[in-house]
Parts: sequence; C-alpha cells; structure tokens
Amino acid sequence: MDFIRDTMLPRAWRWFVIACMVFFVINVLLIITSVLVSSFGTGWFTGWLPEQFTPKWYGEAWKEFQLQHVLLVTVEITLAVVAISLGVGVPAAYALARLQFKGKSLVMLMFLVPLLVPPITYGIPLATVLYQVGAGGTMWGVILANLVPSVPFAVLVMTPFIEQIDPRLDSAARVFGASSLTTFWRILVPLLMPGILAAGILVLIRTISMFELTFLTAGPDSQTLIVALYYSMFAAGVRAQQSVDAMAVIYMLTTMTGLLIALRFVDPSQLVGRVKSQKV
Repeated sequence: MDFIRDTMLPRAWRWFVIACMVFFVINVLLIITSVLVSSFGTGWFTGWLPEQFTPKWYGEAWKEFQLQHVLLVTVEITLAVVAISLGVGVPAAYALARLQFKGKSLVMLMFLVPLLVPPITYGIPLATVLYQVGAGGTMWGVILANLVPSVPFAVLVMTPFIEQIDPRLDSAARVFGASSLTTFWRILVPLLMPGILAAGILVLIRTISMFELTFLTAGPDSQTLIVALYYSMFAAGVRAQQSVDAMAVIYMLTTMTGLLIALRFVDPSQLVGRVKSQKV
C-alpha cells in the first residue's frame, strides 16, 4: 500500500497532467494550422488539404475589411495607452516601491483589482459613463477605457524592477546636490530602461488583445484590430471564409510578434516571485 501511495499515485498523476497538457497543445496547434491553411486555400471541401493555394485572400481581406484604417487606429490607440500608462505607472511604481506609509497594502490591492476582476464587470458601467459624457464611440473613449487595467498593469510590472535598485543611489545623488527630478531622470530612468521597455511592450500587447473594453466603447471609426476581427466573423457567408481566416492570421501574427519581443525583455518568474513575496 505504501508503494502505491508514495510512488504509483504521484507518478500516475504526473502522467495525467502531462497528457492533458499535450492534448491541449495539440488541439490549439490543429486549430491554428487549419485557419492558416484555409487562409491560403482556393477551396477546401474534400480531402485533408485545399485543392489549390493562393495568397489573394490577404489582399482581399486588406480591401474588404479596410485593414489600413483599422491598423492605423490600432497603432494610434495602443501607442497612446502605452505612453500614458508609462507616464503614470512608472512614478506610481517608484512611490510604492520606495515609500512606506499606512495603508500601502490597501493601495496595492486597489491597483490589482482591475487586473483580477473580469473587464466586462466594470466595462459596461464604464462605457455607460463614457457615452454620457460624450467620449463613447470615440478614439479617446477607447483610450480611457483601456487605461483602467493598463496603468495598474504597468505599476505591477515596474515595481520589482525599482525594488532591485539600491536606495542608497538616491541618497548619494542628493548628497552631491542633485534634485529629486534630476535623480529620477538622470540616474533612475537609465537603470529602469529594461523594465520600462518590458512594461511598455506588455501593455501594448494587452491593449491590442483587449476585446471587451474596446468593443464596448469603440465606434465605427475607432475599432481596433480585434474588434474588426470580431465583426468580420459575421461576414462569413457574405464574404469568402478564406478572407476572414486571412484577417485572423494577421491578428495572430501581430500579437505573436509583440509577445516574442516582450519575452526577450521580461522574465515571467520575476513577476511570479513578486506575487509570492507579497503573499508572504
């Protein structure tokens, strides 16, 4: 019995988890592969592969779904969200990492709430307020809605980077006459540049893939790529399915490129370690 409990059961559980992970990964890869193959196929009614392949669906998707305008709007909104999130998030993370005050844990918890709660929970009342003040359906409305989770996310990413910098550097700079602003811009910002780049790229990816808040607040001229992709799903039957799949591939390539760039600057274990240390 001890052999079964101490050896067989843990080993069986480990193989069960591995089998579930392999099953999940294979399903995801098969779905991505089918969409990719379909985006190049002229017709796919019988057999394992389409009868012929052609890249024309990407050109048709570019014209039919006005991807030039959609991509321009997506770039404008994501860059604005990244700039404002870093402009607010970096000083806030510096204050939270350096200062000790009563209620600091409560403030940190409030920063985490928009990340823990599903966006649709606060997205509907937020969209209602934005439409009442006239910002709903505009580009600025989409930017404001996306800032709600993006600023706390930037704070969460930047705080571990700031905590790694020795606070005695601040004191040494002030001893030599540097003001707080000079110390921040000429000493801390260069040291924090890897963290700022990581936070900016992660916020960019999060904004591109944020569907709920963008969908609730975007108008006809302020749709980002993911919202346009959602509406393109309803075009299946009106337009060729291959052009819809081509648009899905463009979206996947956009997000995957950003994710791969982000992984070169971000160590996920660093963020996990930060969360664990807060729990302790």
